[in-house]
Amino acid sequence: MILERYLTKRLMQSFLMVAGIFVGMLLLLDMVEQLRRLGDQQVPFAQLLRLSLLSAPEGFYEIAPLVLLLSAMWVGLSLSRSSEMVVIRASGRSVPRLLIVPALVVLVLGMGLVTVMNPLVASTSREYSRALAQLRGEPVAAVALSAEGLWLRQADLQGQTVIHAARAEETGTLLHDVTFLVFHPTEGVSQRLRAARAELRPGLWELTEVKRWDLSELNPEAAARREASLALPTELTPEQIRDSFAQVRAIPLFQLPAFIATLERAGFAALEHRMRLQMELALPVLLVGMMLLALATSIHHMRAGGAGLRALVTILAGFALFFLRNFAQVLGETGQIPVILAAWGLPVATLLLAVGVMLNLEEG
Repeated sequence: MILERYLTKRLMQSFLMVAGIFVGMLLLLDMVEQLRRLGDQQVPFAQLLRLSLLSAPEGFYEIAPLVLLLSAMWVGLSLSRSSEMVVIRASGRSVPRLLIVPALVVLVLGMGLVTVMNPLVASTSREYSRALAQLRGEPVAAVALSAEGLWLRQADLQGQTVIHAARAEETGTLLHDVTFLVFHPTEGVSQRLRAARAELRPGLWELTEVKRWDLSELNPEAAARREASLALPTELTPEQIRDSFAQVRAIPLFQLPAFIATLERAGFAALEHRMRLQMELALPVLLVGMMLLALATSIHHMRAGGAGLRALVTILAGFALFFLRNFAQVLGETGQIPVILAAWGLPVATLLLAVGVMLNLEEG
């Protein structure tokens, strides 16, 4: 177990070092992007730094498999350069067996990474979107899904309007069995509208089969009016509605199953959320596969030469797997291939490829 602990320690130290470098690069690049995006609004430096800090967890979480691959490659090249692997093999120890404990440790730490980082990324991404919209002066649409249906809130100079729909179409622009509560800026609820259908068009809600109650009347029901159609002004856009409730990163992992059920019950497609759920569950397996693949391609006898070529192959393989993972995610989200296959296919294939390469090198 001494060798296993030693190798695991080297891997963790290398991962922390490479992760620190990448986090610093992400912060620097994001600061430059925030300066470019908000430079004409005279935003204080402290606010720009806060936006970058809020954006960094999501950026690092996306590239965590690549960071681990580079860390494992660095350890493999270091062990080869110091001839430690030659000594280990000469002592009769098998490299694949030696890596079982580090692989299990990476698997457990990967589960911990998902458990801790996923809620953190969800929280920081929500706060980042809110802070960015506030600095830009953009209206923010508050959207919530519940067992009772879809809730929206829109605001303008005349006041606020709360919208409730029993169900909605997949695009979020067509609502059924809708209630509008119009709030006066100072006098509270001023009107209530009930419509069989509401369709979002540029700058307005188009309501059909409408019943309107004027709540300022002594008897609102007696004064209620029915109209075949009605146009209600709005500043909402389809993108604001979808982005407000459909940003997968803004939903913690443990809330995703219930959210998917609510989303589908409300009439929206949940393929993207199902894909994200399965990808999060498969991430620890991908991390183990990346680590083993990097070690398999970087551990060799230094006198054989080709260290630079092996490093290049490892890096290119990592980027290729990263691209294929994103490509499979797109295919799964659009329904081109089953979600389980899209999420788990590449991690399992990477793990099997790494084991196959390592066993082939061991026999050779």
